Amino acid sequence: MMKTTAALLIAATASFTMPVAAQDISSYPSRTVTVVVPFPAGGAADLLARMAGDEIKASLGQSVVVENRSGASGMTGTEYVSRAEPDGYTLISAPMFNLSISDLIVRNSKFDPRRMEPVSVLAVYPTVLYARANLPVNTLPELIAYAKANPNKLTYASQGLGQIGHLTVEELKVSADIQMVHVPYRGSAPAITDLLAGQVDILADSVSAGLQHVKSGKFKVLAVGSKEPLSTFPGVATIGETIPGAYSETWMAVAAPPGTPKAITAKLSSAITKGFAKPEVRARVEALQLNIQGSTPEQMAGLVSTTRQRWQPVIAKAKIVIE
Repeated sequence: MMKTTAALLIAATASFTMPVAAQDISSYPSRTVTVVVPFPAGGAADLLARMAGDEIKASLGQSVVVENRSGASGMTGTEYVSRAEPDGYTLISAPMFNLSISDLIVRNSKFDPRRMEPVSVLAVYPTVLYARANLPVNTLPELIAYAKANPNKLTYASQGLGQIGHLTVEELKVSADIQMVHVPYRGSAPAITDLLAGQVDILADSVSAGLQHVKSGKFKVLAVGSKEPLSTFPGVATIGETIPGAYSETWMAVAAPPGTPKAITAKLSSAITKGFAKPEVRARVEALQLNIQGSTPEQMAGLVSTTRQRWQPVIAKAKIVIE
């Protein structure tokens, strides 16, 4: 009798709470949404997050605030969001590393990026292989030949361990059987500063990171990581023309904590996609030399999977680990 009563009580409670949950989702958002950026203000993750936040507010009618929680190559802020309530009020705007491959690199990672709920890819952009202006090479084949003749004499900068610049050059080293010394930095800005000063020899980074320095003659471009040549750098070959099958691009996206209802992520994705389709928004993003996206959660999940498959062999062969 007691078991029957308990079962009835559980069933009654469930039937009472289900409409409440549905109502909460249908009325979402009913208060301010926070988008965490796991890096300092001013970078691509921050700028894109603010654009996405503006479009979420315009579409859904609630304020969106951006909160910068930097540290540990973006892991501090991403882990914080991974532990947040899965109610759609705390989101993350982060790059490829944090949302697809961080657990492959960070030993004893405290969260699995694959459990984060995809919302929308904001932008995808290729990597460019830059060199200091006075380096005595002008193309990727020349760089490889120089590195073979001078093992471990060349230094390459990166935005940090496991970041796109690190992965790109490590794949090049493994594929071409060359040796160069890695100099990791905490982000693009200090790496670019040292490349400008001639303290390091090469850096793989975004178009926007080095374009002004190429125009001023302070950097040269050895290759582009896109699958097709870039109009921004006419006449510059792709990495794949020298290393068949190789390419290098990164992306920025919005995700939610594990367990966030699909109805909420779909609502957020729709708001971002609609907003990013506006001509004025597209113009702002493309002015940053980024390829604007705005995707469904399913499309973002596909990109996460593809990215993981793309870089997992490189991470393993190069033995990239963050303790």
